[in-house]
Amino acid sequence: MDVDFDLTIARREAQPKPLSILKAPPIAASYNDRIRPLLDAVDKLRNLQVMQEGIQLPTIVVVGDQSSGKSSVLESLAGISLPRGQGICTRVPLIMRLRDRRQDEIPKLHLEFNGKIMDVDDEDDISDAIVTATVEIAGSGKGISNAPLTLVVKKDGVPDLTMVDLPGITRVPVHGQPENIYEQISAMIMEYIRPEETIILNVVSATVDFSTCESIRMSQMVDKTGKRTLAVVTKADKAPEGLLEKVAADDVNIGLGYVCVRNRIGDESYEEARLEEAKLFDTHPLLCKIDKSIVGVPVLAQKLMQIQANIMAKCLPDIVKKISGKLNAKVAELNRMPKNLYSVAEAVTAFMQIMGSAKESLGKVLLKGEFDEYLDEKKMHCTARLVEMLNEYYAELQNCPENDPRTNFLSEELKVLEEAKRIRLPNFIAHTAFLTLLQRKVKAVSSKPLSFGVRAWDYIEEVVIRELMRHSENYPQLQYRTKRAASNLINKMREMTRNRMMEIVEMEKLTDYTCNPEYQLEWSKLMTQQYHFMQVINDYKSTNMVLEGIGQVDVRHLRNDNQLVQEAFDLKMRMTAYWKIVLRRFVDSMALHLPFCVHNLVNRDMVKEIVGELIGPNGGGSIERMLEEAPSAAAKRENLSMSIKLLRESAEVVAKIMDRIATDGDYRV
Repeated sequence: MDVDFDLTIARREAQPKPLSILKAPPIAASYNDRIRPLLDAVDKLRNLQVMQEGIQLPTIVVVGDQSSGKSSVLESLAGISLPRGQGICTRVPLIMRLRDRRQDEIPKLHLEFNGKIMDVDDEDDISDAIVTATVEIAGSGKGISNAPLTLVVKKDGVPDLTMVDLPGITRVPVHGQPENIYEQISAMIMEYIRPEETIILNVVSATVDFSTCESIRMSQMVDKTGKRTLAVVTKADKAPEGLLEKVAADDVNIGLGYVCVRNRIGDESYEEARLEEAKLFDTHPLLCKIDKSIVGVPVLAQKLMQIQANIMAKCLPDIVKKISGKLNAKVAELNRMPKNLYSVAEAVTAFMQIMGSAKESLGKVLLKGEFDEYLDEKKMHCTARLVEMLNEYYAELQNCPENDPRTNFLSEELKVLEEAKRIRLPNFIAHTAFLTLLQRKVKAVSSKPLSFGVRAWDYIEEVVIRELMRHSENYPQLQYRTKRAASNLINKMREMTRNRMMEIVEMEKLTDYTCNPEYQLEWSKLMTQQYHFMQVINDYKSTNMVLEGIGQVDVRHLRNDNQLVQEAFDLKMRMTAYWKIVLRRFVDSMALHLPFCVHNLVNRDMVKEIVGELIGPNGGGSIERMLEEAPSAAAKRENLSMSIKLLRESAEVVAKIMDRIATDGDYRV
């Protein structure tokens, strides 16, 4: 997100001029009635903790290495003293809310933390008050905490700014600090500076190489182009040599530019410090060469106010949109939750509604092939998946090794014909021979229909239970028994399918019959190859041949009994033609049986089975327990209600500021 501003065309805020060494004007040259409402609106959103709802607010985040002079910069902007000392002075995110006092307002100084407000009557006491509040938030040690502390400063001459000051970056823990203090601070900083709505105020010392600063490295990780990073160079008086060249070269890619400042020294008052700062940049032989538009705390304050106003105005429409979207989603989610039940009659009604909606959903996915509730989840496109399973089942039957007609071609047929001999007219195929071969082939594949039935019902059970659990998710006290009832019912269906398939297997063994004309046509077509086959048999030079519908076969072992070979060939062709029909019957019967069983399950048996489980003698009062809202559902309802309240209040805040913008025009400067 670009921060679109141009200091040269600021409409209302004049560029600070070089300060006179005789008198220092206030940092905020004039109170901006247009910017203040926008800033107050964002602060109200921050107080409402709207960021907990995933809505990022435009924020100026102050980062810097330890001893970079970060505290001095913030003190100069706020005109108050912050905690100083060895090690980490800032141990929690310090939200500094600075406001230039209006004529009708009284000065104000207070802290907000842990849901309470601590008034501070004397500016000299603010440092101790911050330390006390920090101890209460983060403990008495030297560790850090993510819980924020808000400092509100309302006094004459301060800029209208809200900034978040984060702990200074340190790599080496001092006594009392955790060993992973660097990792903790880094994680906190990255969390704050990662959002695109954040402006990074990077405080660096003029005494160091900018490229070695850890804070610069971190900001570059999330803001590679530097478009939302502003650098403040402190201690300009300590290292004036080459400072102009460093900020002009911009080797570390600071998109919003640099501002060079002088730190307050010793017991200087803030007014004295600003006078000395102006004098330094006016008279120092090296520092006076730096353009006055990038030196001094007043310039920094002005830049920050302009950047802040622009980023807020730019982000506001998106914030409004996100608040509205989140609010609508939360309200819809709360409305989808079940109403609290107060009587058994209401519980029974709610239960039947659950069964009705589950039945409707299962009818869609299992029977009608409608999957509008699962557009992108192919596993729940059940009719298509069942067709795939049937096709795989048919391919499995066809590719069964026992069904390869080329293996030991005619050997089994010859053996069966030998054993089927009896006193009879020649040239008649013995029916017992055909039936014997058929029974062997059926037996070889008899496990396939049974295993397919198990797989199919496993899949159907997964779908049924998933839908039942989805529709009863608001009543977990029902789910265990509902799931058990559904599993029991499907086990019955699974056993019914097993018995049906076993019957079909036995029927195929017992009777060889079809009215399908394809059998006769296929057998006649295959038999047209018999004459050529017998020629190859009698031609001792040939060892194999290719038969249509069979493949390449070896014929060397068939040159002993031509008459029996002819009968075996006929028997083989009959079986080849008939076996295709048998395999199709296995698949077709399952294709008819499964939808019939699923239809009965969805439309007749499921509700009956579940009602019997819940209301029957072993139901254990499951329906009555629906009156007791589950703790998880109660917590969800409370969280949704709190979020809706927060978002509605936030919507009111942004609505007011949007109305004001509509009246006054754009707030960018």
